[in-house]
Amino acid sequence: MRVVFKSKLKRYYPVMITALVVLTVLIAFLAFLEINLRRRREALVELTGMYVKGGELVLLPFPKLEGEVSVEEAIASRRSIRSYQDQPLSLEQLSQLLWAAQGITYPRRGFRAAPSAGALYPLEVYVVVGHRGVQGLEAGVYHYIPQAHALELIKKGDFRKDLCRACLGQPWVENAPISIVIVAIYERTTSVYGERGIRYIHIEVGHVGQNIYLQAVSLGLGTVAVGAFHDEEVMKVIGCSEVEKPLYVMPVGWPKVTYKPTLEELVEYFEKHREELKR
Repeated sequence: MRVVFKSKLKRYYPVMITALVVLTVLIAFLAFLEINLRRRREALVELTGMYVKGGELVLLPFPKLEGEVSVEEAIASRRSIRSYQDQPLSLEQLSQLLWAAQGITYPRRGFRAAPSAGALYPLEVYVVVGHRGVQGLEAGVYHYIPQAHALELIKKGDFRKDLCRACLGQPWVENAPISIVIVAIYERTTSVYGERGIRYIHIEVGHVGQNIYLQAVSLGLGTVAVGAFHDEEVMKVIGCSEVEKPLYVMPVGWPKVTYKPTLEELVEYFEKHREELKR
């Protein structure tokens, strides 16, 4: 019986060998393509300083350098907003938010809106756009390119529910028209500053988060910094690489309720506590 089985099996040896050779060649070819694509991206980064994914580009409206709300007013009105109206953002608003987060502010040196240790800029910004989340922009996940003030499409579709699940079911992530996701490539900073660079990156993302907060207020919008999420699930939703680690998810939308303190309220508060200090 074994002899018969072996003889039958021998008939398929050529087919099996051919299939193995074809599979090996295919794997080698795919590996070659991946290496070539990676080298092209690395070359582009080296030549232009731009970290790109190769997706379809969306050129954003140029940012405005003057607004109607002062820095003092924006600071006073800054709150963590978790309830949003069912209303889309304009492309101009999205443009301004992204510029405030990581936009170029000193073209001669390529410096950005938020300070970075050694000007190494380890942070990358993604945007999860919902259906009818931004006027004139298709639902999908986008990556921001600061040097070109442009977006590149990572994948199409409304992924707000997926992002919400990744953020432990926090409903404001699903309800907001967009969410800005900030990730870090730690090696950019730790390769220079060692383990201390980890602290520098966490300080930097705080600067970026506050910029987004204040810019949102000046645009009549609201946001909240979300830090509770499953890293791997967020990475899967936005389609980032393994070296990009998520630090913030910031849903943005039109607030249902706004807050603006008066000077009288502040003075009354301060005077009350000054009296307590005298006792």
